[in-house]
Amino acid sequence: MKLVSYKTEESEHLGVFVNGHIYNLNSCDKLIPDNMNAFLAGGEELMERAKKINTAIINGTLAAKEEIFFELLAPVPHPSSCRDGYAFRQHVASARRNRKLAMIPEFDSYPIFYFTNHNAIQGPGEVTCMPDHFEKLDFELEAAVVIGKKGRNISAAEADDYIAGYMIMNDMSARTLQMEEMLLNLGPAKGKDFSTVIGPWLVTPDELAPYKVSAKPGHVGNAYNLSMKCWVNGVQVSSGSVADMDWTFAEIIERCAYGVDILPGDVIGSGTVGTGCFLELNGTGLFNDPSFEPQWLQEGDVVEMEITGLGRLSNTIRKETTDWSILKLKK
Repeated sequence: MKLVSYKTEESEHLGVFVNGHIYNLNSCDKLIPDNMNAFLAGGEELMERAKKINTAIINGTLAAKEEIFFELLAPVPHPSSCRDGYAFRQHVASARRNRKLAMIPEFDSYPIFYFTNHNAIQGPGEVTCMPDHFEKLDFELEAAVVIGKKGRNISAAEADDYIAGYMIMNDMSARTLQMEEMLLNLGPAKGKDFSTVIGPWLVTPDELAPYKVSAKPGHVGNAYNLSMKCWVNGVQVSSGSVADMDWTFAEIIERCAYGVDILPGDVIGSGTVGTGCFLELNGTGLFNDPSFEPQWLQEGDVVEMEITGLGRLSNTIRKETTDWSILKLKK
């Protein structure tokens, strides 16, 4: 099942995406709330009701009314939190090699994550950035999960049961701001908190069963062979697979939930896949050829991400009309 959030006029709604069309769930079953947050808070009971409606629409036994005029939003427009992991060894190793650093051994000891701004979540469409963000503006190709039920001190062996669904994530990054602040060993903060894009829909785990593979040796949790790709202005720049994750989502959730509650609506990203951002690609290009010309996102660029089974997420980059700059405030 593919769950979507969308807007008609000024109201947000919850629907299912079936065969290229969106159907409102609440209009099919009044017990299902008309927004994603309340739906996720309702747990497995509401999820099963929604799956029955989805199946009935597919089978043609329910004549649901198709939505015509709408704006597609992030699947979870108002997440309760947003964390981002660091699960792909290839990305970490390449980025460190490009800076002439050895691979950090702690990567293989435990998964890590950081909190980003859950109020800066966006979906398909335009992403508006401040002028300072365009100082080395970057995309990051990732997968993400949404938590479907409350939990605490969860083992990796049971953590997959807490996942409501999967989606694409683009962890937008302003690299000049990020690198400046991380010199102080804190962050990332302003380099990350302006936009995190998720979408286009939330895919329930049952749909990914045909792609299931074994986790990497020594790891626990579900893994899926889902191809990951990114294009900028129609030119493919990234390629990888969700199966390349060294740390599984289950293992990341285990660490997230240690001593704290995870909640329905929490978003957790995988971290960047190998080749999944210009920072890594530029570094590799310069490592191999000192005359390589780095590339960064520019106003008007179209960023398209696709993950097998999770759809295609498209965004157009826009620049805020202002001369306000925090980079110029440095002492």
